Amino acid sequence: MNEYKLFAQRIGLTGITNLLVSLSGIILLPILTKTLPIEDYGIWVQISVTIGLIPAVVMLGLPYTMVRFLAAVKKREEIQEGFYSIAFIVLFTSAIASFLLFLLSKPIAAALFDNDLTIARILSLIVFIECLNGLLLNFFRTFQQIKRYSMFSFIRTYLNVALVAYFVLSGYGIFGAVIGLLISGFFVFLVMTSLVISEIGIKIPKFTNIREYLAFGLPTILGYLSSWVVNSSDRYVIGIFLGTAFVGYYSPGYTLGSIINMFIAPLAFMLPAVLSKYYDENNMKDVKMVLKYSLKYFLLLAIPSAFGLSLLSKPLLMILSTPEIASRGYLITPFVAVSMVLFGTYAVIMHIIILKKRTRITGTVWILAAILNLGLNLIFVPYIGILGAAITTLIAYAFAFVLTTYYSLKYFTFDVDVHFILKSVFASIVASLITVWMHLEGLLSVLIAIGIFAIVYSGILLLLKGVEKEEIEFFRDVIKDLVH
Repeated sequence: MNEYKLFAQRIGLTGITNLLVSLSGIILLPILTKTLPIEDYGIWVQISVTIGLIPAVVMLGLPYTMVRFLAAVKKREEIQEGFYSIAFIVLFTSAIASFLLFLLSKPIAAALFDNDLTIARILSLIVFIECLNGLLLNFFRTFQQIKRYSMFSFIRTYLNVALVAYFVLSGYGIFGAVIGLLISGFFVFLVMTSLVISEIGIKIPKFTNIREYLAFGLPTILGYLSSWVVNSSDRYVIGIFLGTAFVGYYSPGYTLGSIINMFIAPLAFMLPAVLSKYYDENNMKDVKMVLKYSLKYFLLLAIPSAFGLSLLSKPLLMILSTPEIASRGYLITPFVAVSMVLFGTYAVIMHIIILKKRTRITGTVWILAAILNLGLNLIFVPYIGILGAAITTLIAYAFAFVLTTYYSLKYFTFDVDVHFILKSVFASIVASLITVWMHLEGLLSVLIAIGIFAIVYSGILLLLKGVEKEEIEFFRDVIKDLVH
């Protein structure tokens, strides 16, 4: 039980961190949408989408490989060899990618940034720093240094928010926003590098296991690339067919629906290392127990959030952005919210495939989902507009979820509490029906509606015994330990 408690505490800590990280996008949203022209806000979205794409591909899947292969390593020399083998490769590939981005800055600026060449050139530097920061954060993740990981995730995010907000509100526009990104990323890189070096020293690697690392990591690139296509390529398609202004109309509703990601992130962070440890020790009982409760407590929060965000999308967007954006983009949120529920469920189940080292399966699934998503976007967006992109997103995530579940459960199964899921859906429906009667206008009424929804949902779920008394007491102890 102590190991489960420790796992839950770490999930709680990373969960709080990811809640704060997720809220950063909401904090920046009114600053950017109410200060920048809608076209410049669209450019900002394209910058964010591009930063999400390139590092995931350039790093060759090696940061995740580090989590899988080094989590159980104890000897300093082996840690040095593994980490610096990966670090040198990532440094080399990141430098090449950034150089190519700089050389191609003119066509990139024309395609994505309304011919703003300066933005495209600064982006090449940001991408280089982001690759290295991604590697360093995964070092803390690998060795379950949760406090450091959480601290740097928080600092990186809110230093970025502070600098971007400062430059934008000072009148520097989109140029100031990207300068803020660059400065915050570079500062965090310097601090994390100094900590890693002080902990393990410096060593020139022999690249002893690099072939095995690449064999594991390279197949995941197609998965990362394909999942990016499903998650983000719609902004590119919208920008090409409809213009950057429509990217600006689409993105706030998508951001709102994506808040559910904050419940996925701590599981995605903790599960690889924890499950790998149990699985390598042939402790299948604990593997299945962790999977079961990870899925249950993700859905405990994700299902009502999907209902609530869908219901409150328009009034929330009225508060966080502009009336024009809210009226055009509020229907995006429900499709994205349901997509994130499916993705979070996928993110738990797919660890069965990872444990079996069958990463080619996840790669193939996301390739097929990406082809489906991109093809449907090219058909739907020109005719249905931004709503077509949202519908396509849901179809692609549902496809990836169904296919991954089918292949994962071929290897082994774990208990899925179907009765709990039905109770959660029922409680969410009742809470939604009560909340929808309210006249939602303004921040105070929205906050009251959120509070009523949470109280009704929790009360019904407790009455239906969706969460057992022992589980409540367990998590009450976890929260007490986190506070102390």
